[in-house]
Amino acid sequence: MTNPRGRLMAVDLGDRRLGLAISDPTGTIASPAGFIERRAGKRPPLTALLAKAAALEARGFVVGLPLDANGAETPRTEEARRLALELSTRTGLNARLVDERFTTAAALQAIREMEGSTRGRKGDVDSMAATLLLQHALRLAENEEGSR
Repeated sequence: MTNPRGRLMAVDLGDRRLGLAISDPTGTIASPAGFIERRAGKRPPLTALLAKAAALEARGFVVGLPLDANGAETPRTEEARRLALELSTRTGLNARLVDERFTTAAALQAIREMEGSTRGRKGDVDSMAATLLLQHALRLAENEEGSR
């Protein structure tokens, strides 16, 4: 996943929300970028997601790949694959799938350590999970480029 210049947007796919994060233009630092609500049982809100990507000047995507604790696919894995394909098809930009195991748990822990309670802050947790996902993807990309 080379990203010479431009922001990457991460999407943490959830039942009720899509957590979002955006990188700086150099692809070094990930920051929370909010979340988008979704109706339970409905497809991800692609129009809203594309609008947010355009507003944030995203030049590529990282979509969290939900696997179980053993690394096996889950019912949501196929939905994440479809979302990545749809983002890539509609924008012509790269959409990379990255293992998202434990990002929500790590986000909950980070928020508790920073500010205490996560009560009523599920959107913040989802955005932080996307940030951790994106930071992981940026490190992976850096390691891949370093090994070439």
